This record gives sequence, structure tokens and C-alpha cells, in this order.
Amino acid sequence: MRILISNDDGYLAPGINALADALAAVAEIIVVAPDSNRSGASNSLSLDRPLSVTKAANGFYFVNGTPTDCVHIALTGMQEAPPDLVVSGINNGQNMGDDTLYSGTVAAATEAFLFGIPAIAFSQVHSGWAHIDAAARAARDVVLRRFEMLPAPFLLNVNIPNLPYEQLGPLTPTRLGRRHQAEPVIRSQDPRGREIFWIGAPGACRDAGEGTDFHATAQGNISVTPLQIDLTHRPQLELLANALADEAGSAPGEGRP
Repeated sequence: MRILISNDDGYLAPGINALADALAAVAEIIVVAPDSNRSGASNSLSLDRPLSVTKAANGFYFVNGTPTDCVHIALTGMQEAPPDLVVSGINNGQNMGDDTLYSGTVAAATEAFLFGIPAIAFSQVHSGWAHIDAAARAARDVVLRRFEMLPAPFLLNVNIPNLPYEQLGPLTPTRLGRRHQAEPVIRSQDPRGREIFWIGAPGACRDAGEGTDFHATAQGNISVTPLQIDLTHRPQLELLANALADEAGSAPGEGRP
């Protein structure tokens, strides 16, 4: 099995190094990751400047761009054949609920999914890298499952509690929970006295009931959430069609030049 590994914490992060070490024992790996922390980059591509790829002393490649840039370059400019799997992480902190929309970790996996390649995003529930080796071992267990019963490609979001390997609960299929509105920005001043803003903390859990990623990890289990890209709100399509029709009931565009 050939695996492409990326992340959003940068190529020097303990999470990606632990993940690479764990997967190197079971697969042929290549690591292409950002040159620095790009957390919160979501699915952004760098279109306003050229990007460079540098090989580090440990054999990893790093890019002066986003996680999506890294995967995009690796798939379209660095490898003659696509990998069998793309994994992202292990992230320094959870990517659950609404966080997945902002996550660079999930975005790296999403880019692979858009290219038709199975992908898995891995995160630890709490920041700080506690028990990262256990998380990497659990991530390897997930990869070795292969998920051949799932339609290909698949996109999985995995969150692993910061626990010793022996204390980790089972892999648990989950849905995304929901958070309350984020905390307000924090106002401050730079050294020149100009007003600046820091993004506030995420909101508290609003939907952390049974079946959610929040609930599973709180029980010590490993949350596995299948994701999709189609954001269409299908139940509203008919309502929207009715709202766009005129009072006479004509279809949108009828009678217009």
C-alpha cells in the first residue's frame, strides 16, 4: 500500500512524525506537509503566488502553502501514480462538529477525496500531544481496516482520545455534533497602538448527544465520521423552487427575453 501523508500543523509537528513512523511499518509512505502551522486554513489554495517544495533532512517534503496546496501538488506534480490512500494528521486537537469546516487537517483529506482517492483525517481530542504514540498506533489500526465495504472513494474524520492505547475504546461510527456560536473576538493593540483582533474560542457543544463525535470521544471511544462534500440542502430545493416562481405560478425565466 502506498500512502501520502499531510497535515496542517507543519512537517515538524509531533503528530505527523508519529503517524509517519507508525505507517512506515505497513506501507510505502511519502510525506508532503506545510512548512509551518496552517491550522484553520480550511480548503484554501494559494493562487496568488508560486509555491516551492523542499526536502527536509528526515525525508519529508514541505511546502510554503496550505494543507490543500500540499496534497494538490503531491497528486498532480510529484507522483506519477496516485497513492492508494491519503491520511492527514495527527492534528494537535480535535476536529469535531462544526470545526471540520475550518480544519486544515480535514481539508487535506478532502482534497484527496476530490481527486477520487480514499482519505482519512486524524486528530487527537485534546491539544498537547499527550499519548501521541498511542494515537498513532490507533491510526494505523484504522488504516489497516481498509474499509473495503465502503464505496470508493471514502472520506473519514477520526478523533482519538488522549489515552494510553490499552484504555482506548472501540472505533465508533458517529455523526458530526454541533457547537454554539463562537466566542467574540478579543480586542487588543499592536506595539504601534493600532487596534487588532484575535479570533475567539470555539463555542461550547450544543449537540453532543449519543451518536455524535463529541459523545463518543467523551466515553473514551475513537470517533469515525464519514463525510461528504455535497452541501446542497436538498429538503429546501422544492421550497426554493416555489419561492422563485412568480405569483402566477410561472417557472423562473418564463416570459423573459
